[in-house]
Amino acid sequence: MTPQVDVIPLVEEDLIWLWHWNVEVPDAAWKRWDGPYFGDVDDREYEEFCADWRPRLRSGDRALVTVEGHRCGFVNRFEEPPAGGGWWELGIVIFDPELWGQGIGRRALASWMRQTFRETDAHVLTMTTWSGNERMIRCASGLGFSECGRVPGARLWDGRRWDSVTMSLLRESRF
Repeated sequence: MTPQVDVIPLVEEDLIWLWHWNVEVPDAAWKRWDGPYFGDVDDREYEEFCADWRPRLRSGDRALVTVEGHRCGFVNRFEEPPAGGGWWELGIVIFDPELWGQGIGRRALASWMRQTFRETDAHVLTMTTWSGNERMIRCASGLGFSECGRVPGARLWDGRRWDSVTMSLLRESRF
């Protein structure tokens, strides 16, 4: 049986869980795939983390991913400038590697895409990753995204150069 995957609004009670995955687990596996070339280490105290995240709870541009009602990740979106242009960048993180490869991210991202088209003026959605994140590229491609930009060798990670890859989906071509 396929587990129920939902994208739900973030609430205040989710902050401790998000802080755990973002700060308390410094060498979390997900960080090796989500822009590892930035090398950012988040060592904020809980209150500082919450102060940054609280305004985002109300924006609607971040949401929680759940499997069978249990938190497992989050999705986000932001409008690329200028405002009102209809270009929205999406992102997704499934924190626990034990849940990877089961289609959870794909189902969550499909739901987030539908919500974004329904709730915003989006004309085009983009997702930007790096050529080493083949799972993300396959996931986006499977949902109808196509590669629209590639910057060769733009990212240095683990002693190797990787391409920056942007994929896009137009509103009229959505599934």
